[in-house]
Formats: sequence, structure tokens, C-alpha cells
Amino acid sequence: MRIVRFRPKPDSPATWGWLRNDRVGIIQGSPFAEFRRQTAKQPLDSVRLLPPVQPRKIIGLTHNFPLHAEEPDMQQPSIPILFLKPPSAIIGPDEAILLPPQSKWVEHGANLAVVIGYGGRWIRPDEVDDRILGYTAANDISAKDLLQIDRQPTRSKGFDTFCPLGPWIETDLDPADVLITATVNGQMRQMASTRDMVFPIRQLVAFVSSVMTLESGDVILAGTPEGAGQLRNGDTITVEIEGLGRLTNPIRKAPIANNFNV
Repeated sequence: MRIVRFRPKPDSPATWGWLRNDRVGIIQGSPFAEFRRQTAKQPLDSVRLLPPVQPRKIIGLTHNFPLHAEEPDMQQPSIPILFLKPPSAIIGPDEAILLPPQSKWVEHGANLAVVIGYGGRWIRPDEVDDRILGYTAANDISAKDLLQIDRQPTRSKGFDTFCPLGPWIETDLDPADVLITATVNGQMRQMASTRDMVFPIRQLVAFVSSVMTLESGDVILAGTPEGAGQLRNGDTITVEIEGLGRLTNPIRKAPIANNFNV
């Protein structure tokens, strides 16, 4: 099943829904609890898709694909290396990624994102499948020049709009071997399969739960493959997950507040 959050009309509140053959039906209740599906009859192109989930935590993973030739001094980590992004970074399909004035080098990072359905602590790998609601596409945007200055990722990954999610949650995806791609202005930048991940999904979710309690709706970004590159004003980026869908966002300059100095 494909689960969406959407507005049926511009002034409507956010609504849970499900998608069938490019038509949307309302979900009564929550996909994280009991719910009922209404008939899917509203055309998808007549609604506005929102970020498919509003997590309390966004947990990311670095270096979950084989290290690249341009990183000769790096060693592949023996355990997952985690970072956090704030929920305020989330935007949905077709919303603009804003380039902050503090940075001169902002990069994309295509990710398969895990959406936790039923959380907990110390989840065993053999329990993980039952704890996952589904998967969505994510774009882990980073200000790489600020990361080099700060030597830790909070500022570089934490700007508003730096975590596009969507277009929906796919509950039936098998994440063992799906293709992840990113194109900028129609040109391929990233392409890899989840089979190349250093830490597969079950191991990753179990590891994160050994550090912090996972809650319903939390999102885990499972890592980005080789090819992340600079984004410029006017670009359009599309992250595609095989069997799931496409997440497209335009790139724009962020407005600068008057009389504000950093």
C-alpha cells in the first residue's frame, strides 16, 4: 500500500490517504494505529502531496556505501556512524530546497528512508521487519563547506528545507536490492543498489535502537551512494527509488533577513 499525506484543497487540513492507480482515498484514523480506507477516487494530480510523515527524530547514516576513490584517507567504519537532522528540515515533493547564504557549497544525497511503524529499544534484527511501516525517498542535503569548518554535521545538515521526503510511504517494498538514483536537471549524479550497503536495513535499525528509543513515525536515512554533488540556484533534483517513486524538488536561494548578522 502507498500511504500519503495530502491536502484535498489548498485550504484543507493535512489528511492521511492511500494511493491506487493515481487516485487518492482518505484514511480514517492513522496508519500508525487502527484505520479504515475510503474508496480511492480523487485524482492524484488534483491534490497537494505533503511530506508523508512528521517524525520526532530523523537519524542519518554516513558512509553506508563503499568508500570512494576521492576519500583515500578514510577507513570504512566498523559500526554505523550516525547523525541527526531536525524535523524542521523536512519538506515535501515539489517544495523548494533553499540555499542558505552562509554556505557556498550545498550538496544532495539520495537516500532510502525507513519509516518506523512500531518503535522500541533494543530491537533485535529478526524483529525489525515487524517494526517498519514502510519506506520513502529522502534527500539528505548538506552544506559541505560548513561541515569542513565545524567538523561536525549539526549546522551543515540542519538548515530548513534540508530534508525532502516523499512522495509517499511504500509498505510493500523489499529493500534488499533496489536501485537508488539522483538526477540534477535530467543528468545522472548518483546510482547504486541497496545490496551494496555496508550495513543492511535490519542491522541498521537494530543498531539505532541500541542507542535511542525509536518511536512511531521516526525516520532513518540509510545512507547515500557515490556521486553527491553541488546544487545551484535554478537546478531541479529528482531522487528515485526503484519500486517506490520519485521525489523532485527545485533549488532556490534562501531569502536573507534584513539587519541580521551571523
